[in-house]
Amino acid sequence: MTEELDRKLAVLLHADIIGSTVLVQLDESVAHRRMQEAFQRLSKAISEHGGSTREVRGDALIAEFSRASDAITAALQFQSVNSAYIQGIEDEIRPQIRIGIAMGEVVIADNTVTGAGIVLAQRIEQLAEPGGICIQGAAYETIPGRLPFKYNYLGEQELKGFRDPVRVYAVSEKPVSSPPVQAGKPSTVPAAKPSIAVLPLNNMSGDLEQEYFSDGITEDIITELSRFSVLNVIARHSSFSFKGEKIDIKDVAKKLGAQYVVEGSVRRAGNRVRITAQLIEADTGSHIWAERYDRDLEDIFAVQDEITQAIVSVIPTRIQNSMREQALLKPTDSVSAYDYYLQGRWIYENSAGNDPIAIAMLEKAIEIDPTFALGHGLLARIYGYNVFSLGIWYGDQEEKARPHIEKALKYGENDPAIHPLIGETYWCFGEFRLARKHFELALHLNPNDVATMADYGFLIAYEGNAKEGRRWLEKAQQMDPQYNVFSWEANAETLYLLGEYEASIEIYRERPNPPPHTYTHLAACYAQLGRMEEARQAVAEFKSLCTKDINFPRYAANHARICKRQEDADNWMEGYRKAGLLD
Repeated sequence: MTEELDRKLAVLLHADIIGSTVLVQLDESVAHRRMQEAFQRLSKAISEHGGSTREVRGDALIAEFSRASDAITAALQFQSVNSAYIQGIEDEIRPQIRIGIAMGEVVIADNTVTGAGIVLAQRIEQLAEPGGICIQGAAYETIPGRLPFKYNYLGEQELKGFRDPVRVYAVSEKPVSSPPVQAGKPSTVPAAKPSIAVLPLNNMSGDLEQEYFSDGITEDIITELSRFSVLNVIARHSSFSFKGEKIDIKDVAKKLGAQYVVEGSVRRAGNRVRITAQLIEADTGSHIWAERYDRDLEDIFAVQDEITQAIVSVIPTRIQNSMREQALLKPTDSVSAYDYYLQGRWIYENSAGNDPIAIAMLEKAIEIDPTFALGHGLLARIYGYNVFSLGIWYGDQEEKARPHIEKALKYGENDPAIHPLIGETYWCFGEFRLARKHFELALHLNPNDVATMADYGFLIAYEGNAKEGRRWLEKAQQMDPQYNVFSWEANAETLYLLGEYEASIEIYRERPNPPPHTYTHLAACYAQLGRMEEARQAVAEFKSLCTKDINFPRYAANHARICKRQEDADNWMEGYRKAGLLD
């Protein structure tokens, strides 16, 4: 009987002992014992952080994780312990290990793993220093900004066996030094918006006549970034004053008063153009994001618009991640309104909306600055989304949300970041007209906001036009390929509304560390396909993750409420009922 292979997307860790042959030649028995002990320490760290050691192959170890952040945490913990251990060894038999981490598809059989993901992790591991860790760019993009990791961008690496270059980062533990605690109340002045300077893209074409093209893209990026109210964008004439100069990023940033800098280059050759861009944190010089764009020049202005849109749709999100990381490392009695907002937002996003500390953080933000529109907007969104709570119930969510809706719109009427929050809140109340109005206002004010684009598509799908909704989701993912990491639910639910249950299951099954309600949607998919045993397994998984007092019928009724068409509401309720969730 042929064994059915388990194929899936996973985070892979590949570890290798450096110079194992030399160690064995020094003393075979001691070397083997110490290498085995090193792998035992690594396996322990892997297990403690939710991973599974799949295979040890001589001087290499392979492990699997659901999340890249867990893999990095385990690797850092091990490297710290292993470094201390080998420093106490007096002879030369010191097993140093380097580690590579990557996301990729694997095949699992008999507790062994094979596939391109393993090879990729191994190739990345070979770029690491002794005792070091390297990660793939795609894995890096999934890591929450709050974690105390320090990254060093190694650029695009040509890896044996892979056609396209792979972005690689070296990762280490960021030293955390707490500033002195300030006595008294927090400052009543909100933190300034992060400032960003876009330096003129360097024309690498060897043709001065192409200067207009690189300057044009730079100017467009500056103009479009200015639409994002969360950023303070340095004016064009200031940035262009450094054109043609040999510059030091830290020095330029200081002169311009910028916390972040965008730099890059443009190279045209025949009917092709290559544009590189990178976002740098000025104080540390660390690379937050980098990308390369290769395009045909069939329509030079269309290409200019496309690349500008792609760049500006990514940068604000990366800056927000960086700001969250900084805010979460500060003591709570010395942070300002914006810091509290960032902390509250991160807690909300990473707790499936069920952590009341998020509300406490946001209430502190608006206590410091009662006119802080984003704080009011996110509070309204949290209270609105509470209709789907499977944990803490905040009571009459509409009564709690509406005062914050009014204040958010009063103080942030022309802020494109406010309207999506209000649109989502109205959608949770089943008020589709108002929800659409605010999403469309947001896109009018800032058509480059990928998150708003995706959420608008999600709303359209629940209004009864799932095909059109998917087109918006696909557009968002084309503009920022990494946004797919954050839009699992929208994609899967839109497919469910289209009756494409198999495709929806595939997305749910690939979702790393899913919140409990994911399993109820998965159960509904299986039930609609008549796969009742799998539906029951998903229900059991859901119940194992929840407390006994979960009110699922309330959740299901509110889920039906956000469907504008009765047939879509009936479709969800039927799936839940067939799966046994409403018994």
